[in-house]
Amino acid sequence: MNVDLLINNVCLEDGEPLKDIAIDAGRIVAIESGIEARATETIDAAGRAAVPGFVEPHMHLDKAMLHRRLPARFGTLEEAIRVTGILKGKQKRTDVLERSRAVLDAAVRNGTVAIRAHPDVDLIQGLIGVETLLELRDEYEDLLDLQIVAFPQEGILKSAGTLDLMERAMRLGADVVGGCPYNELNWSDTKAHIDAVFALAQRHDAPIDMHVDFSDEPSDQRFAATSYIARKTLETDWRGRVSLGHVTSLGALKPDELQPIIELLHKADISVVTLPATDLYLGGRQDASNPRRGLTPVKALYQGGVNVAYSSNNIRNAFTPFGNADMLVIGNMLAHVAQFGTPEHQLAILQMGTRNAASAIGMERDYGIAVGKQADLVILDTYKVADVLLDIPPRAWVVKRGRVTVVTRHECHIHRHCCGHATVSNHTDSQP
Repeated sequence: MNVDLLINNVCLEDGEPLKDIAIDAGRIVAIESGIEARATETIDAAGRAAVPGFVEPHMHLDKAMLHRRLPARFGTLEEAIRVTGILKGKQKRTDVLERSRAVLDAAVRNGTVAIRAHPDVDLIQGLIGVETLLELRDEYEDLLDLQIVAFPQEGILKSAGTLDLMERAMRLGADVVGGCPYNELNWSDTKAHIDAVFALAQRHDAPIDMHVDFSDEPSDQRFAATSYIARKTLETDWRGRVSLGHVTSLGALKPDELQPIIELLHKADISVVTLPATDLYLGGRQDASNPRRGLTPVKALYQGGVNVAYSSNNIRNAFTPFGNADMLVIGNMLAHVAQFGTPEHQLAILQMGTRNAASAIGMERDYGIAVGKQADLVILDTYKVADVLLDIPPRAWVVKRGRVTVVTRHECHIHRHCCGHATVSNHTDSQP
């Protein structure tokens, strides 16, 4: 058998014999011990653990790396939207591209193989976020898959003309219809916002990904829209094609109030993407004592069978003044905050950043380390899958569509590559 890439001696499941992975034409063609094959390129993993490539289902590239230009002083969601709105009015195409590339390069080095990005589509910056991402989608096509959401951060009803911009964004090549229904003036407009998002998605046969219920409590109905969205999903038969980010107000509900919503989410096959870095940073700002941490009820959703994923969201801006596009750092943080400490729960967190995240953005059918799947995987510098979340180890090798894109090693086991510091292969904007 002749193959493009052969990975020897990799740990795929703790306690099981090491396996070899044969990859050809971008796909996994065999997984077994002692594969006999002639390979153009060979990796000896030497017992290191491998997982499917990480997936970021919710990121804002057009707003990244703005943290020092107009620093937020109060740390509230309202301030973050206001400060970012000022900066958006000054956006320059070259600057957006430069800042976005910095995040994408970091994500690739950290083992991310797919990103769903949410550029703002509004009357402040127009379509510059979508247009730059369309360029970057082509530029990075050999390094990661990039989905583009038409995201109306400033609202739809209260910002006349935004829906037309979203329509233009979809026609330009955006993949997903976004929404931000809490950023309207009243509950009636919030429902109209959601209805408009579903109508646009139906016209373009596109998935939906909305920012919703981003609050510490649901007393304002604009921040209690999850049930309405779930019923709308069932009514339109958009099951499995809707993802919701933040959803933090669910964490304020009592169990008997929460359970019917979880059942609706499960029935509608809606994914919930928790964004712990942002939600923890912005949450509880009005609490004088015992401040809430503003996280969606991850454990209850997980136990209720809802597909829960996580993501970095913002990188170094008014919404989140930290971040380095590392899914393992965010996953480790989430495990602490959600109190997912048992071995089974730690594995669940790892799956939330891989398998569940892939499902949240609709790429689960061709994803995973299995024969016939696209060869997107990460070999880490640790020797147990159970230690990946604990160690946050260097990504020794990253493979995208069967091609080695990143090498981070101190001694070399891979033929035809020099090792040392992290290198993103064949990308001129990355530094070795």
